[in-house]
Amino acid sequence: MVKLMRMLITRPEPDAQATQERLAALEISADIAPLMTRQTLRAHLPPAEGFSALALTSSNALRALSELDATAGLRNKPVYAVGDRTAHEARQLGFDHVIAADGTLDSLVTTIALARLDGPVFYPAGKHLSGDLAHALAPHGLMVVTTPVYEMVAETALPPAIEGQLAEGTFDAILFYSRRTAEIFCALGASAVPEPDRRKLPVICLSENVAAPLIEHHFSRVLLADHPSEDAMMALALAFAREQTGP
Repeated sequence: MVKLMRMLITRPEPDAQATQERLAALEISADIAPLMTRQTLRAHLPPAEGFSALALTSSNALRALSELDATAGLRNKPVYAVGDRTAHEARQLGFDHVIAADGTLDSLVTTIALARLDGPVFYPAGKHLSGDLAHALAPHGLMVVTTPVYEMVAETALPPAIEGQLAEGTFDAILFYSRRTAEIFCALGASAVPEPDRRKLPVICLSENVAAPLIEHHFSRVLLADHPSEDAMMALALAFAREQTGP
């Protein structure tokens, strides 16, 4: 049985709560310090009739569309989701024809390109894009209409309790799911974690891209998920816990 460890989750809600529950099921204790908060934008959405499909790179886009009461007119469109979790949430909202890519933007581009769609793709997105879907699909002869429907607003400070725990070395590891979250943490947490401690504090990252800002700020113990998914992150967290505490 895995002894109880303590980790820090930096992803936004409601995903942070879901991750905390999954870690608890693995007998890993976790605190939550979301470094971004989603805000739905007052978006002017184009008419759904003009599109052959919908592309999704985040569940946050679905949540924003739901808050904008915009899902009903889109449910008859094929949905191309970046990964299984986003695909699952699309099905939960009543989308019937949902195709999941392999968790990365590149895999989503390939999946859409191979579908040989006969019209433009609607891409409800975040205000801060980590990749350019329209640019990536242009060589395949596909037009993508990108409409920002939400913004992830960065926190301006760490919660005092979390900052204190970081300074005290309370956490056995920190989980990071996006490059922007990692960048925000480096900006806010630098004073709480001196450089010598950064070299010893393990960071569990969804991908190399997510880890890059942490490496630049001298976090040396970087663990990378073998697939950009929550299942892979949980498997990595469990393997790390067992390595530290024994089976």
